[in-house]
Amino acid sequence: MPLDPDAVLLTDRVAIVTGAAVGIGRATALALARFGAHLAVCDRDVDNMASLATDIEAAGRKVVTATLDVRDGDAVREFVAAAAEQLGPVDVLVNNAGGGFHAPFLDVNDKGQDSLMRENFTSVTNFVRATEPFMPDRGGSIVNVTSIEAHRAAPGFAVYSAMKAAVANLTKTLALELGPRLIRVNAIAPDVIPTPGIGEVAVTTPLPRAGNVDDVAAAVVYLAGDLSAFVTGTTLHVDGGNLAAGGWHRADDGGFHT
Repeated sequence: MPLDPDAVLLTDRVAIVTGAAVGIGRATALALARFGAHLAVCDRDVDNMASLATDIEAAGRKVVTATLDVRDGDAVREFVAAAAEQLGPVDVLVNNAGGGFHAPFLDVNDKGQDSLMRENFTSVTNFVRATEPFMPDRGGSIVNVTSIEAHRAAPGFAVYSAMKAAVANLTKTLALELGPRLIRVNAIAPDVIPTPGIGEVAVTTPLPRAGNVDDVAAAVVYLAGDLSAFVTGTTLHVDGGNLAAGGWHRADDGGFHT
């Protein structure tokens, strides 16, 4: 059917956003609310979660919050069920929670590796399995936030990078397996996005500016709604052109060098 400006709206849809207290997760939750969605949000950051809930309610939307460790499968299932009970069927799931630490691969012990795997990969599988039964017959959208590191080497972040690559691959498989349910599954791979977790970043991207968390939130809004109704199994790179640039870097004079 012909496009209509209202196709971008998410009026009265229900969205879950993980790792929502700050950074990309917070910007995403607020953007979804401003476009009309009700929110269920979770994080371990109690204070910032409380202020996020206030901001969502100020936008005129309902909100359910939980202090939650996304690695805990039982807690995830309880949260999703409670969200669906209070808000209704879940139309959108945004798997944003994740994180890592810098260390050479050989210096990462068993405990550290297990933590990285559970936070960046198992959290996604936990939420997908928990949420799918609560998605409506008309389908829905799952958006997995990965990283440019899923698509290139990442010295010092080997396990984190491998888990993000695993999520990118899982995204493709889930797009096929959940397609008959009209559930679309896509990923977003950001880079050069300053957040509280990483601070400011050097700008050597083809676009001569840093990104911001709202750039990523905008991509989520697109993938969550009807404008992307025929988009599934793909990764949207919100990186200022860094993946395309490969080893090329923009110099101060506007040229490029390796």
